[in-house]
Amino acid sequence: MKQKQVSFSWSGNRADINGLPILRMLPNRYVQAVGSFVFLDHFGPAIHPPVENKGTGVHPHRGIATLSYLFKGEANHEDSAGNNQTIHSGGLQWMKAGKGILHNETIHGEAEDPEHEVHGVQFWINLPPAIKEESPEYKALDHTEIPKIQLPDQAGTLKILVGKYAETQSPVPTYNEEFLYHLKLAKLSTFVLDTKTGDEYAVFLPSAGLVINETHFEKGEFIEFDRNGGLLTMHNTSILDVDVLIFGGAPYTDPIVAEGPFVMNSKLDIAMAYRDFLGGKYGKLGDIGR
Repeated sequence: MKQKQVSFSWSGNRADINGLPILRMLPNRYVQAVGSFVFLDHFGPAIHPPVENKGTGVHPHRGIATLSYLFKGEANHEDSAGNNQTIHSGGLQWMKAGKGILHNETIHGEAEDPEHEVHGVQFWINLPPAIKEESPEYKALDHTEIPKIQLPDQAGTLKILVGKYAETQSPVPTYNEEFLYHLKLAKLSTFVLDTKTGDEYAVFLPSAGLVINETHFEKGEFIEFDRNGGLLTMHNTSILDVDVLIFGGAPYTDPIVAEGPFVMNSKLDIAMAYRDFLGGKYGKLGDIGR
């Protein structure tokens, strides 16, 4: 079977917040979305002791679901719907903003980690128009609650963060055909993904380089592929394990209009999102921007 072709690769733009190093991978100069995924920030690796909470400050969202996933560290989430929970290394938190919510996330190293390292990603997942009008929801998963598949021939593991792989389904809610996998590819091993014609696929390399379809890509690269079916063959030529994020799904077919923390389907929707936010309809949570 033929291989998928690379559309482009990208190394991101700096978007640091409160001293936390961040590279914004999506959206970028080439593409606005991959499937329903409209945003990807890669933060860290960085050293932040627990006393040095690195937070986003209280801010609103509407029209999306946010998903934060930690390779290392600890993150606390609180929102105006009354949710307040902490996730740890290997865990994720998902929040459907729906018709509007305020939230704050603080990120730091775990107390028992002498290096106090933080390293992770945050995605925004665009919601279908009808779901944008629903009430907010929140779900946190410990690393033990995320489905994980052991790959054949001791090639590593595949965690299903969003969507489905073979018969294994993530408990994270989805509203379109979408997927997000964390592949930990063992040294000198290969993983092959058979892709679906018409769907959109991207790979992000948060920790080390990798050979994909006979081309070597560097640590920190975001790679997006064509819409034709074909194989994604990932080969780890290193003597260390490599982390790989694979994500995408069916194209988002409604208009995408994004401004600040809101992703809607028209400029009128954006105006209404700001109106409702300024009118206090997203609830209360501390001081905005604290």
